[in-house]
Amino acid sequence: MAKKNSRDTERRAIAEQLRKEQARKEKRRSLLILGACIVVVLGLLAAALIPYIRQVREDNRIEGTALTEIGPAASAAGCDPVKRDKATGSADHVPPPEKIDYPQAPPASGPHWGNFLQGSEIRQFYSTDDRPEIERLVHSLEHGHTILWYDDTVKSGTDAYQDIRAMAEKFEYPDDYFIAAPWTGDDGDPFPEGKHVALTHWTGPEDQEAVTQYCAAPSGEAVGTFMEDFPKENAPEPGAA
Repeated sequence: MAKKNSRDTERRAIAEQLRKEQARKEKRRSLLILGACIVVVLGLLAAALIPYIRQVREDNRIEGTALTEIGPAASAAGCDPVKRDKATGSADHVPPPEKIDYPQAPPASGPHWGNFLQGSEIRQFYSTDDRPEIERLVHSLEHGHTILWYDDTVKSGTDAYQDIRAMAEKFEYPDDYFIAAPWTGDDGDPFPEGKHVALTHWTGPEDQEAVTQYCAAPSGEAVGTFMEDFPKENAPEPGAA
């Protein structure tokens, strides 16, 4: 009987040891899983917070920077003299969605769709993902907007792209009639060799001109001068949206 009790005690001791060992393994596995989850969560938080922090820093930098200090000086931006051509297409409305083949890249005047941009559609910066149709942007030119067009070489994340966004932040509709929009290879001919930015304005209402200035790089100083020389009131239809 004593031997049986001894064997029972031994079996219980072994079973308890196995139970404790299993419990330790389970605890270790749980801690490993928890640690892995924490690493994943921290990684996700970092992935979300780092761009946000960078954007906040960039926004703060932009807010404290004058327009003329964004990008290179006008003298270093490779800007051509302002070109003035006779404007065409005033009040010449083509029904959408008929495409218009503009001979100038980019257009500074011309026939356009009648459904002009208005309200929340008007923004100071457009990317290739949300840019309105060229035909509607030309209508905005007729209303007095200045458009800064940037070509395919100005890609998201580049200094030039960030500079253009920073410039756009300096303007606010309806006080300012400024739009930055991409000009892609699907829109028409490329800009002149070595030029990646174009400023356009449609003057009026009398003696209407299609005004264009090409630059190699975006310059806040050049934009400021262009906006002063060609204000929104100098347009075929001043006061429109």
